[in-house]
Amino acid sequence: ARSHFGSSGFGPSRPLGFVNSPAGVAMSMFKRFVEPGRLALITYGPCTGKLCTITDIVDQKRVVVDGPEELTGVRRHMMPIKRLSLTDFKLPFARRGIREKFLKKKLAESDLIKKFWESSWGKKITAQETRAKMSDFDRFKVMCAKQKRSKEVKKSLKKK
Repeated sequence: ARSHFGSSGFGPSRPLGFVNSPAGVAMSMFKRFVEPGRLALITYGPCTGKLCTITDIVDQKRVVVDGPEELTGVRRHMMPIKRLSLTDFKLPFARRGIREKFLKKKLAESDLIKKFWESSWGKKITAQETRAKMSDFDRFKVMCAKQKRSKEVKKSLKKK
């Protein structure tokens, strides 16, 4: 019996997303969901580069985010999902419409903001900001250091 899931007729067919396991457990290809408590990075607008927490979902395209302002500089406001990059970090036990006081308490307990800035994504953003703030003389010093390092590497490889 052929199914409509694209079986070639050479074995049992399963819908896309299912793994070849005895139980046929569904494996989702998405890991980051738009949900209350999800930490997100703002990618566009006046708060670009700041972290926020999704506190409520308005509709398919918009969410309510909150920093809180004392921790991240983002006040509570509505924002399109297109302007957010979802992170892997999520507040445990966050519910829709979470209050700012409770949000601050949970963020302090879980250290999510600190964990994000210690991740490779956070380090990359920090390095980009540092590079953008460099003066001409700083760029010159970096260039000289790279040249010096390159000479040392070539010298050590030449000896062998």
